[in-house]
Amino acid sequence: MALSPDVMDRKIAEHFDYEARDDINGVLSTLAPDCAHDVVGWPDGPARGREEARKFYRAMFADLADSKTECIRRLYGEDFLIDETLWRGRAVGKPFGLEGGGRPLAFRMLHVLEFTAAGQIKREQVWLDFGAILSQLSGR
Repeated sequence: MALSPDVMDRKIAEHFDYEARDDINGVLSTLAPDCAHDVVGWPDGPARGREEARKFYRAMFADLADSKTECIRRLYGEDFLIDETLWRGRAVGKPFGLEGGGRPLAFRMLHVLEFTAAGQIKREQVWLDFGAILSQLSGR
């Protein structure tokens, strides 16, 4: 049975809301227990399962603050969603190894999400506009 775009929109909104509140357990609750979590280029590589994904969120919440997301475009399939989003906030730690210094930061993200029949995220793959991040945090 295919999931409706509305169901997928609600789940990604819930996921982003937990991220905005730095609520690791909340974020993980939106993922299937055996999820595949892959932030492309993340030094630890893809994670399998909620507990492995926890490491990424701990680091992200230590490095980025005041998270706000704005949907640019979404494409839907039977059990997947492709989401282009603009992230805005502050770099408070050392995101991606770059000194944040509390500076404002904005970059685009592309998510490819696959869902279980129950509506949990079973695969999250994320591409970040690293050129924009590097430009803003390195002064280039």
